[in-house]
Amino acid sequence: MGLLEGKVALVTGGTSGIGRVSAVLLAKEGAKVAFTGRREDAGREVAEEITKAGGEALFIKADATDFHGAVGVVQQIVDRFGRLDVAFNNAGTAAVGALTELDEKAWDHLVDGNLKGAFFYLQAEAAQMKRQGGGGSIVFNGSVFAELGTWGISIYSASKGGVAALARAAAVELGPDAIRVNTVNPTVIRTPLTEAGITRTEDGAEYHPHGEKIPLGRIGEAEEVAQVVLFLLSDRASYVTGQSLMVDGGQSVN
Repeated sequence: MGLLEGKVALVTGGTSGIGRVSAVLLAKEGAKVAFTGRREDAGREVAEEITKAGGEALFIKADATDFHGAVGVVQQIVDRFGRLDVAFNNAGTAAVGALTELDEKAWDHLVDGNLKGAFFYLQAEAAQMKRQGGGGSIVFNGSVFAELGTWGISIYSASKGGVAALARAAAVELGPDAIRVNTVNPTVIRTPLTEAGITRTEDGAEYHPHGEKIPLGRIGEAEEVAQVVLFLLSDRASYVTGQSLMVDGGQSVN
């Protein structure tokens, strides 16, 4: 029996990278999986991958910055599967630039996509879990750079730091309803978004400018983050809430 057998799961941003790998993994572990994304072709591919493996999937076209659509997304899940038990709020966005050159447009893009969207999805998910009588698990995709400083990602770091703080506050507020809220904080993970920034050094090692000083000495894989998400969503983490779990190869302690 899978770790999420009989559960209904939502993965936002589930058509690529960590979100896609997570959606497939949760389905393998027994969950009926609804996932969002902007690209219908990619959504169909992920849904087909899940159903071919014997799972159940629902693709919902949605943009992470359209936070007003969160209630509608949750309602579609309830209409199809009857309930919502766990959620991985993975969708987000990134941008790089010097602190003195970033403008209000960049601020709004990152804060809306990473923090404001996270809040309204959390709100919609928690409301549904409460209507069901309580119980559930919600995980946010944060970043190691919520804790570490590095050049060029000041607004990104601020937005992800806000996500971690939001999760802690929500864990306290939702604890009496048996709803757990946690954050995973990855470092640079190999995804279509990061591939362009990965190069090889003279000795053959992979390098990414935001992946320096990682004790394990390599870029992380999406599956490694998805496994931690699975743990936090499952009953194996039944007494874990309000935590920010680093998935960073030791970067944050170096």
